[in-house]
Amino acid sequence: MRALLILLEKEFRQVFRNPAILRIMFMVPIVQLLIMPLAADYEVKNVKICVVDYDRSSASQKLVNKITATDYFTLVDYTDAYDKALRHVENDEADVVLQVPYHFEQGLIRENHAKVFMALNAINGAKANLGGAYLRNIILDFNQEVRLEWITIPRQNPQPQITLATANWYNPMMNYRFFMVPGILVILVTMVGAFLSALNIVKEKEVGTIEQINVTPIRKYQFILGKLIPFWVLGLIVLSIGLLIARLVYGIVPAGSLFTIYVFAAVYLVSVLGMGLLVSTFARTQQQAMLLSFFMMMIFILLGGLFTSTDSMPYWAQLFTKINPVTYFIEVMRMVVLKGSNLYEIRNHLLAVALFGIASNGLAIINYRKRN
Repeated sequence: MRALLILLEKEFRQVFRNPAILRIMFMVPIVQLLIMPLAADYEVKNVKICVVDYDRSSASQKLVNKITATDYFTLVDYTDAYDKALRHVENDEADVVLQVPYHFEQGLIRENHAKVFMALNAINGAKANLGGAYLRNIILDFNQEVRLEWITIPRQNPQPQITLATANWYNPMMNYRFFMVPGILVILVTMVGAFLSALNIVKEKEVGTIEQINVTPIRKYQFILGKLIPFWVLGLIVLSIGLLIARLVYGIVPAGSLFTIYVFAAVYLVSVLGMGLLVSTFARTQQQAMLLSFFMMMIFILLGGLFTSTDSMPYWAQLFTKINPVTYFIEVMRMVVLKGSNLYEIRNHLLAVALFGIASNGLAIINYRKRN
């Protein structure tokens, strides 16, 4: 214990003497947590739409007013020429074109049905799909209003009407910041732990102080713990700062217990720091350590379920998420913050991350050699 305490004192002094590391640990997560949730939003608004209205009737005008009354669409042009609307799409001035045919209102009144045509600019596939889904819902809602207003239902043969009522659990207002901020906080904690733990050992290799440690009688596990514990503590501090910012800036109060979050974060940081230490045993320079850490973190983050659902990934990617600790922490943060899950409900996630931590730290201890 005495050798370990001396190593911990050395590591904490080394960290707090380096202002660059302090800025990376504290300033970078704070700035990113204030900026990224404002841009990382799944909700698509201000979809630019051109309306080609050949009918020019009261029914078509009512449909157009219903579309433009929402925050999801911005009317770019209201014309009677499809070629003109298509030029707006070609010039990237419009995302959706809605064409209302001739005799639209007449078909609704006399034949009880009418068709409209919708063209989507699929260069941005996500925006096209969401914009098309928004427009379909508005048209379906307009269709229901028309049925209730214009179609006379015979009394002898009444047709049943189904009314749909929806309720959003866990995030009633569908605020995407409540969904994204916990995941972004996981990424920031991961980057701080993995990058700094990897750079710490490699920096000592470059300046030569690692040789002074190697000639001492300390054991490999003591050396690893001496490198791991300081950044484990600092990672929990970064998590605390992130939770405080989430509450003060975004009004996010976890529905579950903070104890659950910190227990899982403590185990998770051991896993991530072990991965960073394992990288440092292979790298000889800080540049190599940064490139290796960046390569690994990009894979873990992109396949972690932050920006895309893991259920929508290919089968091979879904298999990779089973050994990706970032996936488990993102799921746990959202479960605890939004649903109020407890330790029993996240027991499988906790076990998976603990196994990953044992593997990564075990490999780091085995791979570390005191002699070149």
